[in-house]
Amino acid sequence: MIPKDTHLQIGSLLFEGVDQIDLTGPFEVLSRIPNSTYRIYGKTREPVRDLKGLRLTPDAPLADAPQLDVLHVPGGFGQEALMEDAEVLAWIRRQAAGARSVFSVCTGALLFGAAGLLRGKRATTHWASFHLLPFFGAIPVNEWVVMDGNWVFAAGVTAGIDGALRLAAILRGDEVAQAIQLYMAYAPEPPFDCGTPETAPPAITAQVRQSAAAITLQREATARRVAAALGIALSATAD
Repeated sequence: MIPKDTHLQIGSLLFEGVDQIDLTGPFEVLSRIPNSTYRIYGKTREPVRDLKGLRLTPDAPLADAPQLDVLHVPGGFGQEALMEDAEVLAWIRRQAAGARSVFSVCTGALLFGAAGLLRGKRATTHWASFHLLPFFGAIPVNEWVVMDGNWVFAAGVTAGIDGALRLAAILRGDEVAQAIQLYMAYAPEPPFDCGTPETAPPAITAQVRQSAAAITLQREATARRVAAALGIALSATAD
């Protein structure tokens, strides 16, 4: 736990095509951490839209970000456009190097992979992209939230809330995280046990896999290019 009199700079990356819950779910938690400043950073100050059209505006451009204590990178279909963006990847590397904690949600993990930061790390991501983690040298762990040192990885979309609560506990202690959870009335009771491929009916899993097939193939092609650039040898399974 970090001393409560130590002010924390917390920042999230925002980009076109982000999945807003990857951003706003953790925002609900991280913005309530005591003695902290939370800001959202984009390539420019211009508004962007999430993958379903929600309009979101950064607080500041990447260049204006101080060294962050907590770096949060969300995912979404728009992640793919940043996988070979030198400016964004350099910013992620700089911020991750100096951060106390690093936090990815969903396919935000792939951006850390593209930045060359996942080698040897236990990590998770959205189930549809889980098989891509070895392309970046990561050790895939099929869990809702995975921790590796000061890194926190949340699986798909809503897992970001759980990951952020775990992170809040690391930063300020369990009682602070519990108080945030209570304020949020976060006590999920989903109407269906259908939140993972293991629990969903096979027909539903097949339908959702098909709906994500195009972006998954695109992500795999990019992952192969990144693996080659990073000099990561792929196993026969990955091939």
